[in-house]
Amino acid sequence: MRCPFCRHSDSRVVDSREVEEGQAIRRRRSCARCGRRFTTVEEALLAVVKRSGVTEPFSRDKVVRGVARACQGRPVDEDALQQLAHRVEETIRSSGSAEVPSHEVGLAILGPLRELDEVAYLRFASVYRAFSSVEDFEKEIRELRHAQESQQAPRP
Repeated sequence: MRCPFCRHSDSRVVDSREVEEGQAIRRRRSCARCGRRFTTVEEALLAVVKRSGVTEPFSRDKVVRGVARACQGRPVDEDALQQLAHRVEETIRSSGSAEVPSHEVGLAILGPLRELDEVAYLRFASVYRAFSSVEDFEKEIRELRHAQESQQAPRP
């Protein structure tokens, strides 16, 4: 790490702290040449590998935009979309891999979206899973109903 003041390449770490819920590390450094202090922030990059093989950085905003399209006209607010994107990022980061295939991002979206709004879930799933017939929708709706019935069943 070069000193931003004198451009010397040697510095020592004076203090380290986790920030952003452990997603980054803030380091206070001291330059070996001029003695001035400066701060760096280290963040683990999370990359998404698309079907084409192209790699791009994970973007919460891209998740929000995609889910917002599925939620269009539904009673879902921006805060709920941001929380969903945060959950998706946490799920992906917990895999421990620095590169994640794009289909895993889609899978990570489906669960929280299903809980948030079932209609938006169906819309998103129809595109993500490339529904090609009415039967695909009917099958997914049956699974949603079965899940609802399982949750509502009285417990002994």
